[in-house]
Amino acid sequence: MGTMTGKRVLVTGATAGIGLETAKAIAKEGAELIIVGRNEEKTKAVAEQVKAETGNPNVTFLLADLSSMAQVRRLAADFLARYDRLDVLVNNAGAVNPKRETTADGHESTFATNHLAYFLLTNLLVPALEKAAPSRVVCVASEAHRGSTLDFDDLMSERYSAFRTYSRSKLANILFGREAARRLQAKGISVNTLHPGVVGSNFIAGKGGFWGVIGTLSRVFLISNEQGAKTSVFLATSKDVEGVTGKYFDKCRERAPSAAAMDDAAAAKLWAISEQLTAA
Repeated sequence: MGTMTGKRVLVTGATAGIGLETAKAIAKEGAELIIVGRNEEKTKAVAEQVKAETGNPNVTFLLADLSSMAQVRRLAADFLARYDRLDVLVNNAGAVNPKRETTADGHESTFATNHLAYFLLTNLLVPALEKAAPSRVVCVASEAHRGSTLDFDDLMSERYSAFRTYSRSKLANILFGREAARRLQAKGISVNTLHPGVVGSNFIAGKGGFWGVIGTLSRVFLISNEQGAKTSVFLATSKDVEGVTGKYFDKCRERAPSAAAMDDAAAAKLWAISEQLTAA
């Protein structure tokens, strides 16, 4: 009997990297696990891999490209059609693009995947999270948020810089996490954000140029996906954070995020704009 036996957990971006290691660690603790990926063949294979490696037969999958708000809605509808309750949602899926790309909705792709998907999926799954209360939402952010502020006049990064756009999306994760924690506390849902560490994953594989160099260096110098998953797993499973909400964690410890990430007015403004952008 693992610490998560009887619990149901949904992990996005779980077919590779930190998400896969997070899924495996949670499955080892006995949870009923649903992983989310984009490609059916790959996601199905990963679900089988997690079953085989953890000995946990209760692993299934759902499909969505989280840059598309229609697919985020379909994912939530698919989940709610099959399940009544959700104990833990791990918002892990992320992206960074060397050049500016837009989604089917006309949103800048990094912002859509890294922030709007977290925002919309969490809000759509509130009924299932509330039914399982006390339940948890875990959002993978990053120390890359430091030194960044949101430009509300250019949330879609018309003036594009890959790192600045990524950094702002991670700041948005923390602002969202704090505002969601405030709004959902009365429903028994905790929301926390985290820095996974600088991970040598295939997150930036195949990006070429500068990103390719960074990816190569990361495999030599930086931490493993397994290490990178530790704080996500801690926030999803540990009794030590029961009732803790609206906080930011690094290396399984609470840490103060940047001043910009603590800006309540910015968090409220981002929430209102995100509602409009996702028609939530």
